[in-house]
Amino acid sequence: MKLVRPRCAVVLMTVMVLFSCDKAPAVGDPELQKLTSWMTGSFSSQKQAEADSNFYDIRLEMVPIWTDRNDAVWLYVEQAAASALDRPYRQRVYRLTRKDSKTYESAVFTIEDPLRVAGAWREPRPLAALTPDSLAERTGCAILLEYEGGAFIGSTVDKGCPSQLRGAAYAISKVRIEEMVLTSWDRGYDSDDKQVWGSRAGPYVFYKLAD
Repeated sequence: MKLVRPRCAVVLMTVMVLFSCDKAPAVGDPELQKLTSWMTGSFSSQKQAEADSNFYDIRLEMVPIWTDRNDAVWLYVEQAAASALDRPYRQRVYRLTRKDSKTYESAVFTIEDPLRVAGAWREPRPLAALTPDSLAERTGCAILLEYEGGAFIGSTVDKGCPSQLRGAAYAISKVRIEEMVLTSWDRGYDSDDKQVWGSRAGPYVFYKLAD
């Protein structure tokens, strides 16, 4: 007979729902559920671009994938200019996990030949043909997040995220995630700590679009 671990028994008794320990990690973790919900959806920086010519109209799509896995929450992410939605310039997989009582990690993975799965966010089961071991982790590029004042706020750690784009040596990413707004600032620096790519005018502000 399979024994039910006490923690799961408490969850069962508390919410009176037939969840088991094999369910997704967000079950029983309200903050991880909240983070997943706030990151999921279609986002646009159109409003910012119309108000400030330093910014472009960028579209961001994030959808849960591999929802039957119980090791983490996995998201597929596409980022594209509004004028070229069929040619995203960034495609990633994020793995969301709780690190400790107040910290969450969004680890970043790349996909081999990513354009072959462009538009996968529209599918009922995105990236169903792929598995985590087919991805390449961007070591040092994970974002650590803490929930503060109604938002998840975080960044990469120091200079640990390597980048070779436009002569960069490392990249820094900072994010703020609210229920309907996602703020993101990605920048690359060379070995002399001079910025060589990314916005100089401040972070991009993405508003969640209605379903």
